[in-house]
Amino acid sequence: MTVFNILHEAPAAQPEKKRPSVKRLLQGDGANLIAFTFSPGQSLPDHRSAHPITVTAFSGQLTFSYGDETHMLNPGVTVHLDAHITHRVDCPEDSTDNAVMLLTMLTGEKH
Repeated sequence: MTVFNILHEAPAAQPEKKRPSVKRLLQGDGANLIAFTFSPGQSLPDHRSAHPITVTAFSGQLTFSYGDETHMLNPGVTVHLDAHITHRVDCPEDSTDNAVMLLTMLTGEKH
């Protein structure tokens, strides 16, 4: 068993960069857990994942977009997305707080 406090384990914010801070928390059987800390105005521009994913907001506010759809990710909100779908994540420029997000990559791989 492995236990994580996502807010404690998340990487420190780096507001001087264009992209959020990132830290892999687990590479395990069936899934990888990756924590991100966004500062206002930072984003993960359009990209795709080779595996299905879930994205969960733990603090702050983020927008998750794919196609013509955009969803607000407030703390506790999770999105599931199939593999190979173009998507992006943004922390609003006018946000007053950093945002912490957990990405779970559902790899199905054995380690």
